[in-house]
Amino acid sequence: MINLFNAQIEKIALHKIGNKSKAEPIFLSKENLRLDDETNGVLKEFFLKPFREKEENYYQLTHEVDVEFNEVYKTAKLLFENPEELHDASIDITKHLYAQSNHPHIKSGEIFVVHFTNILLDNKKTEALGIFKSELKHDFLQFKEKEDNLELHIKQGINTSKLDKGCLVFNVSVEEGYKVLSVDSNRYDTKYWLEDFLGVNVLADENFYTKNYLKFCQNFAKDVVLPAEDKKEEVMFMNRAVNHFAKNDAFEESSFLNEVMDNPELIPEFKHYKTEKGPKYSIEDISSFDIANKAVSDSRKKMKNVIELDTNIQIKMDFINPESAEKFVEKGWDEEKQMYYYLVYFNKEQKS
Repeated sequence: MINLFNAQIEKIALHKIGNKSKAEPIFLSKENLRLDDETNGVLKEFFLKPFREKEENYYQLTHEVDVEFNEVYKTAKLLFENPEELHDASIDITKHLYAQSNHPHIKSGEIFVVHFTNILLDNKKTEALGIFKSELKHDFLQFKEKEDNLELHIKQGINTSKLDKGCLVFNVSVEEGYKVLSVDSNRYDTKYWLEDFLGVNVLADENFYTKNYLKFCQNFAKDVVLPAEDKKEEVMFMNRAVNHFAKNDAFEESSFLNEVMDNPELIPEFKHYKTEKGPKYSIEDISSFDIANKAVSDSRKKMKNVIELDTNIQIKMDFINPESAEKFVEKGWDEEKQMYYYLVYFNKEQKS
């Protein structure tokens, strides 16, 4: 889990690149950017806000020969070993990004290269290299008093509430290629940012396996449990699955199936489905791993726990207390109306 609340900007460099395929130039500043307290605060929020709002999907820097040949890796290592070399490191990284800007759709923009300290990652203090690119310019109104009138001017600039592209390279797991977070608001050129520039692969850690296994379970519930049982059992299966993850520190598949699979006849179906669909989620050979609590919380928020009926009625199930649905919700068939029904027991209505 990452905590960026007390992160500090130590040094920052600013450059600009165009599109190399269009022969647009590169502009390299001669020295680091000087910031006052107000600008520092605005830029810190601009750079880090997207990472606080985004799921923690980590990457690691790679190279087909050796990670030491990855340009971003080399720059990060230079910075972490010699923080005073930020400006030289920023020039190297800007030239590398410019060299990858060959597709005609890639936009010109300003490049910020930042050295952050006082970051908490998994409750340990660390530092990070931040690389951010602003691409889209927005119109804004500027007003100026002149004698007895108020003049209006239209200017163009960066919207500091939306970061176009950015990454944080944390000074941990050095030999494995560091831990990296990335954001990209403009999905049309993701390959350019992630593959060509950063050169990253998804980091297969506990967060990755927890999230992917729960996604796999969600699709198993939809593809197998729902057709074999009904919507209530689909929702209840995911209820039990999420709660199993929430109350355990480590995952073990046989224990999971024994606790979560209400219908034992579906266990062979689960194993067959995993053989067939597991590779899509990179879990085909995985049967045990440490559980990432943050990934469980994120997955819980995204899962639908609602039974939607064709009579425009919805029944919302409780993920925290799945036994309530088991005890107090019954499904039946009304011969007279030739319709299914749900019977719900309760003591009193809760005030909203």
